[in-house]
Amino acid sequence: MGVSDAERTRAARQIARHADRILHLHSGQRIGIYAATAEELDTSCLIALALRRGCLVYLPRIDSRRRVRSMHFAPLTALASRINRFGIAEPEGRELASARLLDVVFLPLVGFDRHGTRLGMGGGYYDRAFGFRRLRTSWHSPLLVGIAYASQEVERIAPAAHDVPLDLVMTERGVIRCVRVR
Repeated sequence: MGVSDAERTRAARQIARHADRILHLHSGQRIGIYAATAEELDTSCLIALALRRGCLVYLPRIDSRRRVRSMHFAPLTALASRINRFGIAEPEGRELASARLLDVVFLPLVGFDRHGTRLGMGGGYYDRAFGFRRLRTSWHSPLLVGIAYASQEVERIAPAAHDVPLDLVMTERGVIRCVRVR
């Protein structure tokens, strides 16, 4: 995408400011967030904000022991992390949390539209982890927040049957409240 380090840092700080203003993160909340790769929007400012606010921070971890790979969340601790087969840092340790137990989850985006449809890296891990949300008609927890550069927005993405829509998207330019299409 050709984003300079300075632009990436500026966008990450701006998104953390948006999160602080809109989400009012507080002590005891369980926050799921990804460890960004060099190609993704940096999440270190969001992680620092959540920790300052006393949140419990969880990183996704892919379980590849099963035929259908699944994703759970492991607490961010001082323990070492490992690099998975996709080049993504994952926390080590045995403690895992179900996606259902999280309050807010920040998701990486390759592309998004204003209806909450997202393009990810194509593995379907987030859609499988949060698939239970498709069964709910009124209560949507955890809150799913996509993180992207404003330039990653597209007019319309045709959703697949398994897609789980986002509630919000945060970019360096602001916060988009996703409008569902029925």
